[in-house]
Amino acid sequence: MSARPRVCVLHVGGTIGMVRTEAGYAPQPDFLGNYMNTMPELRRPELPAFDVVSLEPLLDSADMAPEDWVRIAAAIAERYDDYTGFVVVHGTDTMAYTASALSFLLPGLAKPVIITGSQLSLENVRSDGREHIITSLLLAGAGEIPEVCIYFASRLLRGNRAQKVHNLDFVAFDSGNLPPLAHVGVGVEVARHLVRKPGAHGMKMIPLVRKPEVAAVRLFPGIGAAMMSKLLEPPLEGLVLETYGVGNAPSRDQALLTAIARSAAPPREVVIVNCSQCHGGSVRQTVYSTGAALARAGVLSGFDMTPEAALTKLYCLLAAGLPPAEVRARMQQDLAGELTRAPESAGANVP
Repeated sequence: MSARPRVCVLHVGGTIGMVRTEAGYAPQPDFLGNYMNTMPELRRPELPAFDVVSLEPLLDSADMAPEDWVRIAAAIAERYDDYTGFVVVHGTDTMAYTASALSFLLPGLAKPVIITGSQLSLENVRSDGREHIITSLLLAGAGEIPEVCIYFASRLLRGNRAQKVHNLDFVAFDSGNLPPLAHVGVGVEVARHLVRKPGAHGMKMIPLVRKPEVAAVRLFPGIGAAMMSKLLEPPLEGLVLETYGVGNAPSRDQALLTAIARSAAPPREVVIVNCSQCHGGSVRQTVYSTGAALARAGVLSGFDMTPEAALTKLYCLLAAGLPPAEVRARMQQDLAGELTRAPESAGANVP
């Protein structure tokens, strides 16, 4: 009889492992591990064996920062050879950022990394966390989907395609540009044609050599050149520009476009990436003159990347010490399933 697969559960924080305190819900060390030890379902032979590792300090995901993405990635890399797969228990608010970052920090991944959490603490009798833990363990132990994923509300989403879309509904996450990798109902239906192939040359965490300055700004009617110029001042190195529709921005304000163009050009060479504010669809900067004006100013199309994926990708590439020209090139390449390069000539949605 073959040995049961073994899964590493990395607890980094979030609502699922919080308890009520006088100051509100807060993470509590050992709560998750102790709770899982009382769950009779987890002792059944069809589930993998598991170890719970608490990555302290446990954080509400609103407190997550890039260095926390790095320590989670490092914890996976350190234990990579010892487990069939990994479950990362995380808060929902910035889960999409962490999932995206891990997909870029762990190239060559050949094992599942399933990120999950809950809308209600396990302390709550109606918590959605119990099923999320059970199914995430099953998915990680099966070893079939060698990607960084988010499991939530019966759907497995590619992590760098997911966004949080609701803060009260149990269906908290969606993927506007890629169907779920798996639906979980009475059975588990895997969309195998969507699943990326496992890395063929071994997983190795990319070395980061510095902490770059990146930001994101959501365009709004009336945004002016003064505000944009201030944002683009040093030390900023990369910017995700969240635009309207298929990548449109104000084109009548020449001062605004000049501020963007000046920063994107030498000697500054700020890497500016255009992502749509829409949950679904793709940036096509040549469809409308308002988008073409951004392209002439040196702004890159982010195609169908989410702003979360674009920001974390930008951070990881700059942190790896790559020069701006190479960062610009890689931002438009599919590194971990985060984008599809749609033809610029494809039909447009009228804004």
